[in-house]
Amino acid sequence: MNTEVSIVIPTYNESENIKGILHLIKEHLPKNTIVEAIVVDDNSPDGTGKIAEDYFKSLKEKTLYTINVINRKTKEGLSSAILNGIEQAKGKIVIVMDSDFSHPPQLIPKLLEVLKQSKTDIVVASRYLNGGNIQGWSLKRKIISKIGTMIAKKGLGIKQSDPMSGFFAFNKDVIKGINFDAIGYKLLLEMIVKAKGVSIKEVPYTFLDRQNGKSKLGIKTILEFGHAVWKLYRHGKREQKNEKRTSVRFVSKAARFFSVGASGLGVNYIMSILFTSSLDMWYLHATILGIMFSITSNFILNKYWTFEDRDFAAKRTIIQYGKFAGFSSIGALVQLGMVYYLVDGLTMTYPIALVSAVATAAFSNFILNKKWTFKEKVWD
Repeated sequence: MNTEVSIVIPTYNESENIKGILHLIKEHLPKNTIVEAIVVDDNSPDGTGKIAEDYFKSLKEKTLYTINVINRKTKEGLSSAILNGIEQAKGKIVIVMDSDFSHPPQLIPKLLEVLKQSKTDIVVASRYLNGGNIQGWSLKRKIISKIGTMIAKKGLGIKQSDPMSGFFAFNKDVIKGINFDAIGYKLLLEMIVKAKGVSIKEVPYTFLDRQNGKSKLGIKTILEFGHAVWKLYRHGKREQKNEKRTSVRFVSKAARFFSVGASGLGVNYIMSILFTSSLDMWYLHATILGIMFSITSNFILNKYWTFEDRDFAAKRTIIQYGKFAGFSSIGALVQLGMVYYLVDGLTMTYPIALVSAVATAAFSNFILNKKWTFKEKVWD
């Protein structure tokens, strides 16, 4: 009998979770489906790989559910581990998921059902689709995730609600011929950008924060994400080099501008919170300084990347910066007014008020700066 489905599970120091997740997968597999779980372990010091092997040996019924463990000698990264598992997969359908119970095995039958019945190529478990949810995350973690998702969608022209998901199923054939960079931890994002003509569907689910073990999110992970998005943007740039349609060029430029704006949201938020928490500054003063930092970073990125103006002559750059800051200040006044009203008038928490105000002020900045700062036609 041939294996139908391969479930790739990358692990590092998941000794508290691996046995439980493998058992839960077994309990929720579709009937009469031959499935293999592939645990790709990056030489975990806590013996995760050995625990997975021992669990499989303890199973009495091994006809429809097998477990293979790939013990790698060093920690080479999440995307690399997933690709390693996919290479060894025997099934025509591959599911990728985490081992920390944030991705519920109960959803596996649904992913397979949608993949088969709709004859689609990739099915993504989405946290942000209507009906999806995230439980157990702090506000800071949710904002970081939203900013990352916004950057990926706007900067790379992706329509799916959750291209950053780590829980998805796909037909193995769709990745034939793709040269993966495997940077960071978001392989799905690279698949969506590089796979040609694939159909993608999403199903909602509730993401549960891990109960055991330590989260892998850190500064290194965030930097790797930025590197990966930049590489994918350059890939798309090469693909669209000869694009002649005005509408496509306009949308592409707008997407870049809002991606920069999303990064400015991060700069604004981090600096404002830093000033209020570390320096005990009044929230309105902190907001003003956060705006100044974000305006400066946004100007540099938009000049170089969005509008591809590489002329940084002092006089020209200073004039452009003055215009950019002036137009951005209009949005800043709106932002300040909203923050004050939402915090003092509606007693909303400062972080939520800050995010709402920055988002509201963003759209006008694009049109004003496109036309007056960088001297481009509005609809070109």
